[in-house]
Amino acid sequence: MTIKQDTNGWTEPLVTAVLVLADGTVLEGYGLGATGTAVGEVCFNTAMTGYQEILTDPSYAAQIVTFTFPHIGNVGTNEEDIESISLAATPGARGIILRDEITDPSNHRSALHLDQWLKRRQIIGLSGIDTRALTALIREKGMPNAVIAHAPDGKFDIAALKKEAAAWPGLVGMDLVPMVGATQRFSWDETPWEPETGYGKLKDPEFHVVAIDYGIKRNILRLLAGAGCKVTVVPAKTSAEDILALKPDGIFLSNGPGDPAATGEYAVPVIREVINSGTPTFGICLGHQMLGLALGGKTMKMHQGHHGANHPVKDNTTGKVEITSMNHGFAVDSASLPKNVTETHVSLFDGSNCGIALADKPVFSVQYHPEASPGPRDSHYLFTRFTDLMRKNKGKAA
Repeated sequence: MTIKQDTNGWTEPLVTAVLVLADGTVLEGYGLGATGTAVGEVCFNTAMTGYQEILTDPSYAAQIVTFTFPHIGNVGTNEEDIESISLAATPGARGIILRDEITDPSNHRSALHLDQWLKRRQIIGLSGIDTRALTALIREKGMPNAVIAHAPDGKFDIAALKKEAAAWPGLVGMDLVPMVGATQRFSWDETPWEPETGYGKLKDPEFHVVAIDYGIKRNILRLLAGAGCKVTVVPAKTSAEDILALKPDGIFLSNGPGDPAATGEYAVPVIREVINSGTPTFGICLGHQMLGLALGGKTMKMHQGHHGANHPVKDNTTGKVEITSMNHGFAVDSASLPKNVTETHVSLFDGSNCGIALADKPVFSVQYHPEASPGPRDSHYLFTRFTDLMRKNKGKAA
């Protein structure tokens, strides 16, 4: 924090960062991380852990994340907890908003202070504002478009920033997948992290899964590998013909950012062909939303979205409640789903759709992030459901 002194000897912190909302509201604070400006949609995240996984989740592309938990930075950062496929700086979260200054790290796995890590990844940060008030504003008025700016000298062109915030079109109609997805096919065999040994390698795969990359996370791939799946990751615009030519036992539709209807312009026709092939299919997040579109449903923009690692969801197929990790600003409209689609999961916060399955084909999906990075592990069973479908389907083929 920079301190300035006036002519009378009084000292006070120098404002070095601002958040300018599209309606002209200006919130002043203290800069951290990278300098410069970034425009995006402001959301709040209620997770108490996993800030590094959140900030490197490609699903957060074009968003500015407000953390409601005050102690951010206490475990530092490392190279193992990055969720985006590329270890280089990628277009994930565009900004971070904190109540307090970054907490100094105190963890044996820490390799770099969060502030330095933010600088390296070109993520702009702001601290020192009332995040409770900002969260309340989002709950009342919805997720605003905004510009976040950090200037160490405290000099800002507020009029220009207001104009930039007001002019940004927002996420509706925006296809962000090309910013975050893979451009080439690659294979994955790394399995989940274990104490003492770290990440492992898959040796004897039982299944071959093709994962369509709309912004896939590393821990999803690890859990697939841990479930015995050799994974081939293909770019988002790969044709159904090329996907099926790989002769997969199953197909995975990944998470990702942006408006599902926009990405669906090229993704939905592919998903429909995949469904018609009878290949077991599992989708999450953006993949879930586009599966809903492919089945004849509709998607809608949410008022405040779901962002956090403490969201209760009911599994209608078992009656059990699981605590889940979520990150989405769009949702499947359950009322629009055709009769052959079953609503398998529902949010206990607001009743929104959180899962679907086809009655006559081995196809299902969930809205939340079952890989639990960050978040609880309640939903790992979904990967077993997927392998069970593949095993059953292989038995039929035999």
